[in-house]
Amino acid sequence: MPKKPRRSGEFQIIARYFAPLARGAAPALGLTDDVALIAPTPGTELVVKTDAVVESVHFLAGDPPELVARKALRVNVSDLAANGARPRWYLLDAILPRRIDDRWIAAFARGLAKDQAEFGIALIGGDMSSTPGPLTLAITVLGEVPRGKMPRRSGARPGDEIYVSGTIGDGALGLLVATGKLKFADRRHAGFLLDRYRLPQPRVALGGYLLGFASAALDVSDGLIADLGHICESSRLGATIELARVPLSPAAAAVLARKPALLERVLTGGDDYEILFTVSAEARSRVAALARRLELRLTRIGHMHGGRGVGLIDAAGRRRTMARGGWTHF
Repeated sequence: MPKKPRRSGEFQIIARYFAPLARGAAPALGLTDDVALIAPTPGTELVVKTDAVVESVHFLAGDPPELVARKALRVNVSDLAANGARPRWYLLDAILPRRIDDRWIAAFARGLAKDQAEFGIALIGGDMSSTPGPLTLAITVLGEVPRGKMPRRSGARPGDEIYVSGTIGDGALGLLVATGKLKFADRRHAGFLLDRYRLPQPRVALGGYLLGFASAALDVSDGLIADLGHICESSRLGATIELARVPLSPAAAAVLARKPALLERVLTGGDDYEILFTVSAEARSRVAALARRLELRLTRIGHMHGGRGVGLIDAAGRRRTMARGGWTHF
């Protein structure tokens, strides 16, 4: 007979695993109250973002709990980064199946602790519940941005150039690796893509530099085309992407060399968590200087113009279309 998972009661779990994550955070009130009490820094505005990650949708059942924790937190921190906000606090709602035991929770808490130290953020509250369904984690992150400085999706202007940080498509291809749908002879490439899927890299430092500089910005979570489409819709403009300029990692380039049909997956699959932003054409040298300063790849991939929607042009100047626009839950 299989051994029943050992799991402590709700308040024991909070005291043992999560209260230490709130230590030193004044708004948390020691996690002894049902609320948090927040006093924003004078001259700032609060930026609030919530995202849920669900087993078998955003991560796989066998993924290490430390990485599940870090991805759950990072996908939210990434949104704050794109808005130039400094992450400060977060709330966690953990909806746990009965099979989740104390060992899993302890490892999960260690993952949160590691990223709290990296991003300077603290747990200030949340909730726990049990479920017969899949493991579900909802995190709400709160950050601060100087008053009136947050870049909006609606701020792009005709003639603005479009940039993206890092590389595109690694997360979507990493999911194919994780599910056994993409095989590699080069284990380094496979490991790189898997890591990009499991552990996004929020560009917090970049976000701070975009304040008062970028006309529009967001993070690429639903796919490059879909997320640029959000800027187009909010700004009431069109955009053109030059496909030859889309930045690829060596691993993604190796995949497309063998399987060119996966280009659509690269452009629409999501899970990139890079920052997509627009700036005036006169700012090109400033972007180059910023890339050098941060030692971060910032690639000009197209421009904004009148019209609607996102157009694609290949290296030969021909217009391309994609069967799908990006990730959607419904």
